[in-house]
Amino acid sequence: MLPFLLVAAAILLQIRPAAAQLTVDISIKRTIYIAYEPLLVTVRITNLTGNRLLLADIEGKKWFGFQIQTLDGRPIPPMDANYEIQPIQIGPGESITRTVNLTQLYPLTDFGSYRIQASVYAAQLSDYFSSPPMTVEITEGHLMWQQTVGVPGSAGIENGTRTISLLSHRLSDRTDLYLRIEDKNAGIVYCTHRLGDFISYGKPEIQLDSSNAIHILQNNVPREFIYSKVGLDGKVLDRMSFQAPKDRPRLAKAPDGSVCVLGGVPFDPHATPTPGLIPKLSERPVALPTPEQEPSPAPKGGSKGRAAATPRSVQAPKAPMTANPGPSVSPANVD
Repeated sequence: MLPFLLVAAAILLQIRPAAAQLTVDISIKRTIYIAYEPLLVTVRITNLTGNRLLLADIEGKKWFGFQIQTLDGRPIPPMDANYEIQPIQIGPGESITRTVNLTQLYPLTDFGSYRIQASVYAAQLSDYFSSPPMTVEITEGHLMWQQTVGVPGSAGIENGTRTISLLSHRLSDRTDLYLRIEDKNAGIVYCTHRLGDFISYGKPEIQLDSSNAIHILQNNVPREFIYSKVGLDGKVLDRMSFQAPKDRPRLAKAPDGSVCVLGGVPFDPHATPTPGLIPKLSERPVALPTPEQEPSPAPKGGSKGRAAATPRSVQAPKAPMTANPGPSVSPANVD
């Protein structure tokens, strides 16, 4: 028994230094998301080997990836098992960070909790290094409004419709408003935008213009409103904030079919505030994802199951350190 314990102790002593040569950490802004919402994970890799380290795929082993599983241990595989990742070098003592949109890479559409870890394989060290796990919950919001409309110019073309849904999601300290645009026939979700907070006792206004672009006006805090204009492809076309010192702003449709905001005073929520009038961070409109992060694939025939492929017309060139080709990874930041 004693020789066995000595051998085990020696193995542990050999493993511990290796495990400290490369650190992997992840951070996620929130722990609760609604289905198809961009789930952004920031990964930080630090080289503590004392030497320059090359991270690259070798002998079928991917140098970067994620381990995602349900709380009962069921693994969630990537939608593209043959993803490609560009190699990268990290100098001694340097760190790199990447932000990855997991919604584009994994079918995280079933409601429930998921445990997420980032994993890095270093061929020079012949070892895997994983981040501490983090848990997120995927849920669904409350449907407030829904309308199916045609896509202009698609007469006679199959699947030329879009279903627009306005969803609310109540949290412990606020209520969030979401906009989802999907082609249910093709099983594609073009966007699930978090539009920001809204006062739950007041209903947001929503109107469609002559091109079926969506206009939304929401009351996010007392006497402040957020206006959003989004195209049927999920692209954010306009985003403005309004103050209502006297009259409440409202959406109005002109005879030519255009929609505008009447009333209120436009203002920049990110400008330097007047002393004594500093708004809370929660009162500022949330930044929407860039159009390049959309659309997210959705499963055919419903919200459960494997997601459909994203159309080529909305894909972007490959970027380093993604779990499949896509624009969900930000440029490297080297410390």
